Amino acid sequence: MRVGLFVPCYVDQFYPQVGIATLELLTRLGCDVVYPPDQTCCGQPMANSGYEHLTGGCNALFIRNFAEFEYIVAPSGSCVLHIKDHIHDANIAGKIYELVEFLTDVLKVDNLDACFPYKVGLHQSCHGQRGLHLAQMSELMAPPFSKPQKLLDMVKDIQLIDLDRKDECCGFGGTFCVAEEAVSVKMGKDRVADHLHHGAEVITGSDMSCLMHLEGILRRQKSPVQVKHIAEILNSKITG
Repeated sequence: MRVGLFVPCYVDQFYPQVGIATLELLTRLGCDVVYPPDQTCCGQPMANSGYEHLTGGCNALFIRNFAEFEYIVAPSGSCVLHIKDHIHDANIAGKIYELVEFLTDVLKVDNLDACFPYKVGLHQSCHGQRGLHLAQMSELMAPPFSKPQKLLDMVKDIQLIDLDRKDECCGFGGTFCVAEEAVSVKMGKDRVADHLHHGAEVITGSDMSCLMHLEGILRRQKSPVQVKHIAEILNSKITG
């Protein structure tokens, strides 16, 4: 299975270990992973800010980089949803997957050689949950499910904590955190408080942008709680 690895800008620049963990995890699971070296931003920040008409170059480059692959996988729900909704190319939209949905829906992973002996809080980001349907929304009267939790449950020695408001927005929202800074910070503090109240040692999720927002709040509070992308945990072999 030949996979084109798409690494979002903020992962590439600030959290390269997430891209590495994604590559290693997919390779361990039998995928032939290729990273097109001239990939750039998918155009999401411009589109979300009302400048979608300026994303033509990003769109064309993305299509050139990834058209040849059987699947395209990225460790970012928001970027994947942008590609699906805004790059109007049926070939691309039909084969791009966020990492969690690729593992559960395409590879159908039912066992992982991973160990992570910590108390972990799962942040289910809005794009992943409400856009890509990685988890059930609490406002719907429907059976609950969570694809990220299903994978984390396969990790040895992990302790997943229960949250009071498990699908509440963290307040990041891309450029929303710049335009509405005070509201964004308050929402983030509320999410952090929920995790801390239940004893989380690590906060994880499938969108590093949300985790970056929460990490900033944790650092300003001088909290020892860490953030890790779900790829890092699923790829972890910590034994101590």
